[in-house]
Amino acid sequence: MSRRSASAATLLALLALAGCGGPGGDSSTTGQAGSAKTTTERVIVQAAESGFDAAKVYREAAPGVVTIRSIFDPSAAEGSGFVLDTSGRIVTNAHVVTDKSGGDREPAKSVFVEFSDRNVLPAEIVGFDPFADVALLEVAPNGFDLHPLKLGDDEDLVVGQPVAAIGSPFGEQQSLSVGIVSATDRSVRSLTQFQIEGAIQTDASINPGNSGGPLLDAGARVVGINQQIETSSGANDGVGFAVPISAVKRSIAQLREDGTVEYAYIGVSSQALYPQLAAKLGLDTEFGGLLAEIVPDSPADRAGLRGGGKKLRFQAGAYRTGGDVILFVEGRKVIRPDDLARHISSFRPGQKVTLEVLRDGGGREKVELTLGKRPESGPRG
Repeated sequence: MSRRSASAATLLALLALAGCGGPGGDSSTTGQAGSAKTTTERVIVQAAESGFDAAKVYREAAPGVVTIRSIFDPSAAEGSGFVLDTSGRIVTNAHVVTDKSGGDREPAKSVFVEFSDRNVLPAEIVGFDPFADVALLEVAPNGFDLHPLKLGDDEDLVVGQPVAAIGSPFGEQQSLSVGIVSATDRSVRSLTQFQIEGAIQTDASINPGNSGGPLLDAGARVVGINQQIETSSGANDGVGFAVPISAVKRSIAQLREDGTVEYAYIGVSSQALYPQLAAKLGLDTEFGGLLAEIVPDSPADRAGLRGGGKKLRFQAGAYRTGGDVILFVEGRKVIRPDDLARHISSFRPGQKVTLEVLRDGGGREKVELTLGKRPESGPRG
């Protein structure tokens, strides 16, 4: 099975522009959409949960959900987004408004935002974050009544909790699907070699065109933005993923400043320890990030951290052993596979952090290092 971004390439007749084909790469499905046609509101409700009022969530959130059309050369793409504030800021996925060209993301030549009342406004790309697949747009409200959505908190999500997705799957605007949180703390691909940590897995129907639209809780608060699907058919197979709102908030805060983002970086690749593996290695811990590789001249390398030089196959896994084990980052435990990257990304480049490290010889040490700036390719840490 492959994971595909949920944006839809379209053939558009948009304002005075000629029709365009999809740009390829992140855009995945061809359909028909355009501002000239009459839009019929469609509400698609699936798997309604007891105690979860999907109709109420839709009433409260749908006015703030938008359709985004990006014009490239010589093609076009369509996705979803939502209104962030009354000043005209719009949030969507970066892959909805950028195209991969020569290894770099290139912004669309023009972007248009269609609101729930069928008004269409041109948008400026304030900036985009390829690491979290988040983009911030801005329109001039010009007296239009915008409906910002409330931002929630993904830290409190639990598996089984009902959620709703609103967007424009296959160009069908203002479509609602509901389901549950299938899992939390997933790692999914970004637009770089690094992963998006803490992603939300859901069985709410997410299809091409949903990209950038909100994933909502029972209070119509945005807990994530729908980003990709895992599929063998090209459409929803019940496994969708959303960027957690905590990551979105972090991106937006930086993009508002100057249209760019920076992530902290130490320059390692690591593997999560579990009790049986730790016992096999004779380590005095049942958790931690076992360092496999250290990037030369990285912050980790300059701080004297060591990677593993031995190879081990154990319980159907392949490991590089003999390196340091990072137990804590500024007092926060490293337990799950994504914890090290998640903890580091909560800081800014240039900040100093203290790591508690278990050395190969069994001793524990405190190691202080200055964080670097994450490149768009390289190890995850």
